[in-house]
Amino acid sequence: MVDQMRNLNSNDFFKKTMDMASKCEMNGNCKQYANLHMSPILADNKMLKMQKSCFQCNMTKLPIGLQNFVEEKARICQPDKIHICDGSIEEYNALLELLQLNGSLQKLEKMDDCWLALTDPKDVARVESRTFICTKSMLDTIPTPKDGFKQVDASLNLRNLKCTALGNWMSPEDLDYELGRRLPGCMKGRTMYVVPYSMGPVGGPISKIGIELTDSPYVVCNMRIMTRMGIDVFEKIGDHGNFVKCLHTVGVPLPTQRTIVNNWPCNPEMTMIAHLPEKNEVISFGSGYGGNSLLGKKCFALRLGSIIAKREGWLAEHMLILGITNPQGVKKYIAAAFPSACGKTNLAMMTPTVPGWKIECVGDDIAWMKFNEKGELRAINPENGFFGVCPGTSNSTNPIAMKTIQKHTIFTNVAHTPDGEVYWEGMDDNMVAHGEHLISWKGKDWTKDSKEPAAHPNSRFTSPAEQCPIIDPNWESPEGVPISAIIFGGRRPQGVPLIYESFDWEHGVFVGASIRSEATAAAEHKGKVIMHDPFAMRPFFGYNFGKYCRHWLSLNKDGRKMPKIFNVNWFRKSNNGQGSFLWPGFGENIRVLEWIFKRTDGDESIAQKTPIGILPTLDSLDTNGLDITKEQIKELFSLDKNFLLDEVQEIRKYFDEYVGESTPSEISMQIDQFNERLKNY
Repeated sequence: MVDQMRNLNSNDFFKKTMDMASKCEMNGNCKQYANLHMSPILADNKMLKMQKSCFQCNMTKLPIGLQNFVEEKARICQPDKIHICDGSIEEYNALLELLQLNGSLQKLEKMDDCWLALTDPKDVARVESRTFICTKSMLDTIPTPKDGFKQVDASLNLRNLKCTALGNWMSPEDLDYELGRRLPGCMKGRTMYVVPYSMGPVGGPISKIGIELTDSPYVVCNMRIMTRMGIDVFEKIGDHGNFVKCLHTVGVPLPTQRTIVNNWPCNPEMTMIAHLPEKNEVISFGSGYGGNSLLGKKCFALRLGSIIAKREGWLAEHMLILGITNPQGVKKYIAAAFPSACGKTNLAMMTPTVPGWKIECVGDDIAWMKFNEKGELRAINPENGFFGVCPGTSNSTNPIAMKTIQKHTIFTNVAHTPDGEVYWEGMDDNMVAHGEHLISWKGKDWTKDSKEPAAHPNSRFTSPAEQCPIIDPNWESPEGVPISAIIFGGRRPQGVPLIYESFDWEHGVFVGASIRSEATAAAEHKGKVIMHDPFAMRPFFGYNFGKYCRHWLSLNKDGRKMPKIFNVNWFRKSNNGQGSFLWPGFGENIRVLEWIFKRTDGDESIAQKTPIGILPTLDSLDTNGLDITKEQIKELFSLDKNFLLDEVQEIRKYFDEYVGESTPSEISMQIDQFNERLKNY
């Protein structure tokens, strides 16, 4: 255990001098850490009590690779102090107090250890246009588009950035130029926090180690919830620096002439999120928002994670993992990938409506999956918490999530009541039904008649996974859980059946590669459009999508128990997509999972082959107790030949235009075979 407020004074960092503000068990004679400088970081000069055995005094030596990493970045960023985090509850509470004192967080008095952050309105979401991969070869990162690259907005301040529908790329030379304009002195006046963390259980066979250097205590607090953060991680690194290096800065050195809104420092004009797979490194500048600053999440776990997984022969995917137990007590595990606004978290935390069935949550967002020596595909949730979207989450749509976030949670950009409760659109209309006054995410007075939303559409909760009432007992198993089925899906109001199964693994890879989903293209004012989102990974591919497909195809080897692959569509509407939803969704989706469960056991009596895949036979889906007609069921599974022929051409066009010569021959063959099956239908 370490002292709770350990700081290295960066001015003395390389002088190897000692200036301890309070005595430790070794009376200040820390031979390994003669550069240690203890000083208070709280506004009232409070120092938390030193523990009996502090980290530096028990002669535990930081790995050489980590020392070099911290030294290199400290020389460039020039923080006033360096604080090595230990992940303890005392440290977490002290940082929350620090954030409260400087006005960055407010305590929600009516909730149990819950906090609210309101960001600068210019820093509210992931910035895909400013997120890129840096490699020597562009083709390693992105295929060459048929019609050339997108026009890059000069206001991005990113030289020679190459942008495509499947990711962005920058050369090492251009990245060096951009870093040279941003990093020198970027942490002046601030503390650099060294955050050691593990993605997955510490020491597990699928887990990986990361170190994030950040000047944001908000990030430190969220990282403690979202990852396994603590000094035990140091033991797993080794002197050769076997860890993912993450550098984050809000990009606002002190003192500053910038106007700081909501006590939320950021630099949106110069924001960039760079991934350097050849160095196992992420550098994020200018944004404090979670997706851009919690670098263990999308940056490490998906973008770099997918590259590491390709190197080592496994998968890092944008997938939930759930356990499903039937009335007879037989349990299986399923992984599922959905684009945004398709009910991913709702499925991971489903409350089944059919008696006897049970769902348990392993994870709601990211899955790392690796075949073991027995040929089983084992999956872990590399995260330690939930970083969920608030609007639309309620006791009717996701009661499990609502129970999870009642304590020890950090909310960002939601509305709140004057006495300290949270509110967002879709949560509880009764809270505002009578003209009650709330405080919006912009800090303004708000009622139900206000023109602006109370909470930002991308407002979030950060909550420990262990608080989930249906967390799976094996969710922290280092070896992972065995995956029997993989589900893909999207929001398709027309033409795509409720559920179908792929013919085999190769066809299943094609199904994942051809995901399309309805999304709102607000920037172009086009309303609802159907967009390609292959594998629900479009914003998160770490390398060339064609090579990504080839990697999936390569996993099918003799002796492996390949999971069955399915596609679901909860969102089909009547009247060719113009009417109301045909399927009730939410807890009723257990009926679809039941069919998948039976198919993983090889039940052929409930299946029929069609051009699109294997569909349920008419009476094989349990609809007892549902307010749904046979005509609606028939419409849910109907196949429109002309619609699907158009779909094939859209998929072919997408691969021709955006993947080109990087398209695996197996995918091209699947497109041709689908077209032929439809012609003969």
